[in-house]
Amino acid sequence: MDQLDQRAELGEFLRSRRARLRPSDVGLPDYGRHRRVPGLRREELAQLAGVSVAYYTRLEQGHGQNVSAEVLDAIARALRLDGTETAHLTHLARPRPRRQRAKQYRAEHVRPELRTLMDAMDGVPAYLLGRRQDVIGWNRLAAAVFGDFGLLPPQERNLVRLVFLDPAAAELYAEWDCLACRVVSSLRMYAGEHPDDEQLSALVGELSVKNEEFRRLWAAHTLADNKTHGVKTLRHPLVGELSLSFETLALPGDSAQVLVTYHAEPGSPSQDALRMLASWSAPDAPHAPSAASAPAAPSTASTPSASDGATA
Repeated sequence: MDQLDQRAELGEFLRSRRARLRPSDVGLPDYGRHRRVPGLRREELAQLAGVSVAYYTRLEQGHGQNVSAEVLDAIARALRLDGTETAHLTHLARPRPRRQRAKQYRAEHVRPELRTLMDAMDGVPAYLLGRRQDVIGWNRLAAAVFGDFGLLPPQERNLVRLVFLDPAAAELYAEWDCLACRVVSSLRMYAGEHPDDEQLSALVGELSVKNEEFRRLWAAHTLADNKTHGVKTLRHPLVGELSLSFETLALPGDSAQVLVTYHAEPGSPSQDALRMLASWSAPDAPHAPSAASAPAAPSTASTPSASDGATA
């Protein structure tokens, strides 16, 4: 699979959103057992959007190159799409010309100044995500909390891949189901904007083959308004439960990269646990205590500094 088929993606997305609506949801009569399809019929959706059935059918078949913003807005309202879903629909129906993508997928690097900043964040686990949610940089405490990404081959340093293919992730994240939905949603949004990213296609193909839950979420066109801040509960194999607030910070100089930081409430047991992990992961510290349930991959071994893991 070299690229995602954007026409097929558009049709599948529209059908998935049409199927989740019942006539009663939009003020239409519901004939119950006499209906032969789940959700709204194409005719009903076209009526609600104020377009012809033939026009909507062509759009659902992926022929939306010349669709206007007004029609897309009308269809989004008829389908009861939220802001995230509406943006995704727009990307699928009105892709950017290929000539604008020619130099888009160059290798990603961590700026030296950003690497220094992450290293200086005492007591704050931080990592840098690039395209496709690749983990391209991290500090020592992030390696102690989430596992040492440096022990993985560069092509495996990907947050979505770790969530679905690393058994340790299910143990570490107390709300794994919510995290799984969020990372799939982020990957879906990226796919809508960059369907010609061959590494994205390879990642989706691998995860679809290897993980049933990813395959289900991807087929359902899972989208959510991804939280840029909040609280995560972790079950660390060495220090126990951690309650950490997180912030996702978009970098003004590179819209494809985001810095994710975690911090504990001052004076809390979680802050004490972070301090303990920081002391164990210091360059001159003795080895941390072992734990039978410690993550296997990536491990919790320390890393000397924030990585500059270039990725294509």
